[in-house]
Amino acid sequence: MARESTRGPRLDQPMERGVSLRPSVDPERVGRLSERIARFLGSWRFIGYMTGFIVVWVVWNTAGPKELRFDEWQFIGLTLLLSLQASYAAPLILLAQNRQADRDRVQYQEDRARTDRLIADTEYLTREVASLRVALGEVATRDYLRSELRDLLDDLEERVAALREDAADAS
Repeated sequence: MARESTRGPRLDQPMERGVSLRPSVDPERVGRLSERIARFLGSWRFIGYMTGFIVVWVVWNTAGPKELRFDEWQFIGLTLLLSLQASYAAPLILLAQNRQADRDRVQYQEDRARTDRLIADTEYLTREVASLRVALGEVATRDYLRSELRDLLDDLEERVAALREDAADAS
């Protein structure tokens, strides 16, 4: 039994080429985060927070003391903040929609495969039922046998009666 060494490089795996300067980002984690943010941006709570923020901003910068107002130019800062928020919200919402479209596509393919299997199973069962009907049509049933035996018995009784009449006429 060979022991694998945990020290040193493994010869059955390629070595790392170098250090990448690009940050490594887990797309699944980013996607989940974008969905959470998009879900929050589409909620009534966000609309309430945003409305409250805008009302406080407008009231403070119109009715507050002039030396404590933080938007020196009449609502240009507010416009800048809203534009910045919108510029980040739109791509996050698109990311969430793309992920949902991917999930829908996979679900559609699974549903289609399941439907194809169900159709194939139904066609198989239909063929089986049809073959059973054909086989039952060829099998003599109890009622059929009784009627055939009754017909044979009636024929025999008629022949016996006819033979008795012929024998009685001959004597």
